[in-house]
Amino acid sequence: MGLDETLAKRGFLFRSSEIYGGVSGFYDYGHLGTLMKRKFENLWRDYFLGLGENFYEIETTDIMPENVFVASGHIENFVDSLTGCKKCKSDFRADHLVEDKTNETAEHLDNKQLTEKIKELGITCPNCGGELGEVDFLNLMFPLKIGSKDKGALRPETAQGCYVAFKRMFSATREKLPLGLAIIGKAFRNEISPRQGTYRVREFTQSELQIFFDSDKINECENFDEVKDYKLRLKFTDKKDIEEISCGELLDKLPKMYLYYLAKVQQFYLDVLCIPSEKFRLKELNEKEKAFYNKYHFDVEVFSEKFNGFKEMGGVHYRTDHDLSGHEKISGENLHVTIEGKKFIPHVLELSFGVDRNVYSLLEISYKDSVLNLNPKVSPFTLGIFPLVKKDGLGEKGFELYKNLKKDFDCFFDNSGSVGKRYARADEAGIPYGITLDYDTMNDETVTIRDRDSTEQVRVKIEDLNEIIGKLVSKELKFKEIGELVETRKKEDGYRTN
Repeated sequence: MGLDETLAKRGFLFRSSEIYGGVSGFYDYGHLGTLMKRKFENLWRDYFLGLGENFYEIETTDIMPENVFVASGHIENFVDSLTGCKKCKSDFRADHLVEDKTNETAEHLDNKQLTEKIKELGITCPNCGGELGEVDFLNLMFPLKIGSKDKGALRPETAQGCYVAFKRMFSATREKLPLGLAIIGKAFRNEISPRQGTYRVREFTQSELQIFFDSDKINECENFDEVKDYKLRLKFTDKKDIEEISCGELLDKLPKMYLYYLAKVQQFYLDVLCIPSEKFRLKELNEKEKAFYNKYHFDVEVFSEKFNGFKEMGGVHYRTDHDLSGHEKISGENLHVTIEGKKFIPHVLELSFGVDRNVYSLLEISYKDSVLNLNPKVSPFTLGIFPLVKKDGLGEKGFELYKNLKKDFDCFFDNSGSVGKRYARADEAGIPYGITLDYDTMNDETVTIRDRDSTEQVRVKIEDLNEIIGKLVSKELKFKEIGELVETRKKEDGYRTN
């Protein structure tokens, strides 16, 4: 059984409205997927809001008036290249068709160049082999009416909520910079032909932090010494391979503030999410690839075995004063600030992440032979509680233990079927530790802890469980350090053993 089948079977992720055949570009999260997604969001929230004393999370609406997107440039510029089949009338993203043929990026090509490239490469309709038409642009916004007359749209990114709320929040937070405003919420893009699962969808969740600051202070960063010697894994536009270079060595190319946040983003992936370093990189975008208003732009990328390449998980963007200047012009509101006698429009450093992409990436990296070896910090449940049998008081005692442990950990109780099959179900669900109660438990108040990844078991006292599990999750303890390994019956009902 493959990854996607496992995710659907166990209640992680599946196509939305699947009883009606599903709708391309929309996915639902089941009970395990929702738990995991919330854990990722909370890890992101705690980590990135903890980087500044003046950083806050806000929540803004999904629907905004049209003028917001006139000011942001989305009405004019938020487009993808569209080509249609003259025979079967199917639509496709022209740049994707070219990329599939050449294995090279094509986002920088304009419509005329894409049309010529499709003809030059002999690309035909993937569905029926028919001739493809001229390439045109399609705006990706979801427009709608507010009431009977006013025009609006579903937001294509959460960032605009921070920009239109900046004036109010700057005042409410006592007019200090840097000011960080974060949003974790939905965004909507009417993709032409969504593909590659949750890497490109029409409704998705973003976690974004907008840092407003005085541009004259971009080379001032009081915490820079923390990362001065820290090596970033960088893929520059003019280099073929990934290079590992310390932040201090990059000061002639990038300012301190930008380097600091690049380092913090990398540390989040390597140290918090525990992504293997060889699967991570920060990729620089060239002038044609990046948005015109971004002075610096590095994508956050993680390698995907499924798609045989690095996939974008997020980005670190220095957006200058583009956003607030645009909103000041269209809204007529004065968005300048005055600090220490200096009047200016703040610049923005954006840390932007696709939550769904990151969750899927974590699932893909952890998957092997129907087992999800998830980091305990993001696994839906931390513990599975398994009485060896229901009878002789073990079922009741197991449920009492479940209720007590549930106060501190996400727990799952299962006393149905053989213990071997219960282990197998827990492994597919990514549960890192299984607590088994047996007849010795009734005599000496001990249980076994089973480690999902090694399938080894250790016997410990019930009274020590909370402390031990806490230290295992936080990586203060390794599994083999918590006690003597115990012998278990081998391959009962086909479950995995050493």
